[in-house]
Amino acid sequence: MQSEASTDITRVVLSVLVIGALLVGSLWTLLPFLSGLIWATTIAIATWPALLRLQRLTGGRRWLAAAIMTVLVLLAFIVPMAMAINTLFEAAERSPAVIGDFLEQGLGPPPAWIAKIPWFGDSLAADWQTVATGGPEGLRAVVQPYALTAASAAIAATGGVGRTAVLALLTVVLVGIFYARGEIAAGGVLALARRLSGDSGERAVRLAGQAIRGVALGVVVTALVQALLAGIGLWFCGIPHPGVLTAIAFILGIAQIGPMPVMAAAVAWLYWTGSPGWAIALAIWSAPLVMLDNVLRPILIRRGVELPMLLVVAGVIGGLIGFGVMGLFIGPVVLAVTYTLVNEWVSAAQSQTAAK
Repeated sequence: MQSEASTDITRVVLSVLVIGALLVGSLWTLLPFLSGLIWATTIAIATWPALLRLQRLTGGRRWLAAAIMTVLVLLAFIVPMAMAINTLFEAAERSPAVIGDFLEQGLGPPPAWIAKIPWFGDSLAADWQTVATGGPEGLRAVVQPYALTAASAAIAATGGVGRTAVLALLTVVLVGIFYARGEIAAGGVLALARRLSGDSGERAVRLAGQAIRGVALGVVVTALVQALLAGIGLWFCGIPHPGVLTAIAFILGIAQIGPMPVMAAAVAWLYWTGSPGWAIALAIWSAPLVMLDNVLRPILIRRGVELPMLLVVAGVIGGLIGFGVMGLFIGPVVLAVTYTLVNEWVSAAQSQTAAK
């Protein structure tokens, strides 16, 4: 009897080790595709209602609806990326001449408003005046140490653009596969969740999908509204290339940085070119615009998923801090699943106590 028990323990231990090794090996194999897989899953879940609506409009032909949605996702990736790359190349082409002219002309005396900046305005104006007194040679001496760093950053950015392009193409391919076979994948995930935790596991998976859709709605719509309002302000104040800057503001909004860098640079440019009135007007326009995401995004997310507002906000902010941009979706999903399972567990314990 003892020998049979020992054999059972050995078999269980070996089974767990083999299963663990298979899981680790599978994860290691999929690691190069993991980022694209997560993004593709997020996009497919967030846009699934649009796919079903398009399928009805195309007479129930899934292949046609999936093809159209894949092309739309491809355009959503390619158009902003092409604009960003084109802007980088144009800036790289013009930057040597601009920098050369800037160094030859020297810095010039500091504007009067520099000294009026609270706390550090006086010291900044004094340093500016010191560099300006040295003329072009003094400015060149200040700028030269940063030239190598700027060149290294440009090379690194070029490599980053290549990796991002490969990731975008991989994501689009996986999204197309999910559009075509999404029900099969969803059925497998639901079956696994039901096998692990019964009905509560299935509810947790469905809530995770709602959380992803709600976060996508909140993030994308908020970024779009902020970018459009930023573009209106930039165009009205006469900032050059407002379309490109609006696209950059939208990308920064998706990355949860917000339009603040674009608007701050535009305000500084207006001050620099001698238009303080327009600069003040744009700064006033930018103040509520920058804060808009703190109000609009939680409301939109809350409409997509039935979770406490505090839990949604904590998931978005904590996920962003812990996991980067992808954490915008990982954080709320993890908290949603945890909340559901804990709630089910507590409710079951209370039901058992009441029955006794």
